[in-house]
Amino acid sequence: MKLSDFDFDLPDGLIATRPARPRTSARLLVAEGDAITDAHVTDLVDWLRPGDRLVLNDTRVIPARLQGVRRRMSDAGETEARIEVTLLEPRAGGTWAALIKPLKKVRDGEEIIFSNTLSATLEARDEGQGLLRFNLEGDDFDAALNAAGAMPLPPYIAAKRPADAQDREDYQTVWARHSGAVAAPTASLHFDDALLAQLRDMGVAFTHVTLHVGAGTFLPVKVEDVTTHRMHGEWGEVSEEAAAEIAATRAAGGRIIPVGTTALRLIETAARGGEIAPFRGVTDIFIYPGFTFNVTDALMTNFHLPKSTLMMLVSALMGPERIRAIYAHAVETEYRFFSYGDASLLIPPAG
Repeated sequence: MKLSDFDFDLPDGLIATRPARPRTSARLLVAEGDAITDAHVTDLVDWLRPGDRLVLNDTRVIPARLQGVRRRMSDAGETEARIEVTLLEPRAGGTWAALIKPLKKVRDGEEIIFSNTLSATLEARDEGQGLLRFNLEGDDFDAALNAAGAMPLPPYIAAKRPADAQDREDYQTVWARHSGAVAAPTASLHFDDALLAQLRDMGVAFTHVTLHVGAGTFLPVKVEDVTTHRMHGEWGEVSEEAAAEIAATRAAGGRIIPVGTTALRLIETAARGGEIAPFRGVTDIFIYPGFTFNVTDALMTNFHLPKSTLMMLVSALMGPERIRAIYAHAVETEYRFFSYGDASLLIPPAG
């Protein structure tokens, strides 16, 4: 498999920089069998059925983008440099791995000041990243970060506009519980409480799992032979209760439908032995054509970047030729792409 097999032409005007409002008004492409139907997210009630189980990633996005200053005394007096920090993940020992721009402006042991209450010291460097130790911990750190930080919008949105107050609501799911992600599980952004209640009333069940989405989700694939690509690791958990719910639905003949590729990757990690089981740890599962899905019956997901690992994942689920046809239709009919874009419901043939 070549990287070029997962490429397609995408007009820049189809890249969404703001979500649809209300959330459920986003368009929904439904691909089932050989058919493609143009619908809206509110129409999920027409495509799901009693006994189905949606798997939801309940990670919470932290305001991981920070603007700070580095102050330094010299013979000429005090100088300062503006420093941009994007938190990536907590590390053992209480430090945070972070992208620091420009990293060369900060010396080991120097302090970066983000607000009157929040600052961090650069303790070390690791493969182009900085390891920061903050002056606060626990709830105090969370409160200070929430006040000083901005939502870490994807690079293709951040290049066009800065994050603002509206993104704090738009870039968070309504069921977000566990803080730790630096990118949103974006298919989940299409749901609101009213739609969840409507689905629940018709007999659709919900299972929550947690995968803290990392910045690595935006890393490009740089190898031509995609089978040699190495995936980034992300922390996730499928609880005993979640595994039991999924197993019971499968035993009863219901469909397991993850909302988003993050939920799919996590439950397939937990089912690598053939059956779903509790899981807690780091997953670096890479799904591309030829992969055997053990628990996933369908997928709700947004439209993905050309030549991305997510294009490879949906190609594995639906088949490369089928996905090419689906994406050609999406481009032709002007669906909105990527994190704030429209959604698809991908239902592969049974068996």
